[in-house]
Amino acid sequence: MRFKTVAIAAIATIAATATAAQARDQIRIVGSSTVFPFSTTVAEQFGKTTNFRTPIVESTGSGGGMKLFCSGVGADTPDITNASRRMKSSEFEKCQEAGVSDITEVKIGFDGIVMANAKDAPNFALTKRIIFLALAKDVPDPAGGEKLIPNPYKKWSEIDASLPDVEIEVLGPPPTSGTRDAFQEIALEGGAKTFDWIKAMKKADKSAYKKVARTVREDGPYIEAGENDNLIVQKLAENGNRLGIFGFSFLEENRDKVKGNPVDGIDPTFEAIAGGEYGVSRSLFFYVKNAHRGVIPGIEEFVAEFTKESTWGPDGYLVDKGLIPLPDAERAEGAEKANAFAKLPGV
Repeated sequence: MRFKTVAIAAIATIAATATAAQARDQIRIVGSSTVFPFSTTVAEQFGKTTNFRTPIVESTGSGGGMKLFCSGVGADTPDITNASRRMKSSEFEKCQEAGVSDITEVKIGFDGIVMANAKDAPNFALTKRIIFLALAKDVPDPAGGEKLIPNPYKKWSEIDASLPDVEIEVLGPPPTSGTRDAFQEIALEGGAKTFDWIKAMKKADKSAYKKVARTVREDGPYIEAGENDNLIVQKLAENGNRLGIFGFSFLEENRDKVKGNPVDGIDPTFEAIAGGEYGVSRSLFFYVKNAHRGVIPGIEEFVAEFTKESTWGPDGYLVDKGLIPLPDAERAEGAEKANAFAKLPGV
């Protein structure tokens, strides 16, 4: 019996050693293209100032990152996922089902979603109502009445005569993108609500209302440009009649090539987003797989670097990249919870 016990212990030791040998020595991060430049900047600083290897950061989109993150626990799965919107309840449930039961949520700041075009292109005075009429799949019949029809608008000037007389051509993210989710919820639905009879649909049939308010047209004017926001910037510079949808940080990085257009009379500036005046803004997050702490080296130290005042505070180096910091009290509480790796109870 003693021999059997020793043999079992030996086998367990060998298995544990094999598992340890297979474990990575480098943090792997996936997720949002919007959070990507912030995460990459922190990763590079982390690699320079610590004895840990520089984390690998991949831009997969918020939805794609969540899918990878929630696929299970182990060295072949990501340690952290970035998101330009909060984790969905369906994603949380998939994580739980796959054994990813201990997750820490870190809210890092705010970002605006901009409708940009080339610097020398015409100016577009946009409103959420105009954005809805330009990009929604079904819109109110221009002939009048409380009736929806397939979107008939081909040119911006057909929606509002003050807009440029050019074809509607908007480059934007795919359905896997958190930016796309936020844009549909904030801008598109925000425009739908300006029609009282559409807004009233929410009480009668919430599902039907969301379908109307958040569904993007698929007949050409909206062009899915993938998760690479830099590619959108490049395409805008090539054609002055196009508009592009991406985060404020990319506008900041490319002001020599593109400009942001006002929405409801407010320009997408750092001050307007931070003050809550710019109406198309959202919160940014990253999520940590706590089962990987102590297995993949450097996770605790990376989170500590990200949540330092010199990183994400008002005078931190991420502000130069376009991050809009959280208010002081929320930032202090967030840092405390992040570094304690508080478990996310649900979403």
